[in-house]
Amino acid sequence: MSMTASPIPPHLLRAYRQTGYLVAGITIRIDRRVPHAMFAAVDSRTAVIVTAWNPMSRRMPDGWNRRMQQRLRQSLRRFVVLDAEGSLQRWREAMLLVGGDPRPVIRIAARFRQRGVVVLRRGRMATLRLL
Repeated sequence: MSMTASPIPPHLLRAYRQTGYLVAGITIRIDRRVPHAMFAAVDSRTAVIVTAWNPMSRRMPDGWNRRMQQRLRQSLRRFVVLDAEGSLQRWREAMLLVGGDPRPVIRIAARFRQRGVVVLRRGRMATLRLL
């Protein structure tokens, strides 16, 4: 299956990198080391921060976003999942922290037309994985 996605504009890429990802009272930032406590919450050495909100980075109505987020949660029912939030200035978006192997979570995120996810590995920096 071949999909051609438009490149992510620099301002949007910058916004992804500046966003604070809040999970269980811990703020995660891309290109910064992930606190070890984050992994105890999901009982895994790897995790992914993902959302179904605003596919392809296009703003959608809140009701639609909430329904898609619930569908995403259902798609992830075999994983340990915690509520999370992404925020930058006045913008806020519901997210999920998913413990375990990032590969199936990344495939699910692509089905929900997301442009990227945040991959967390114990002892390493959080990374932005573009889809």
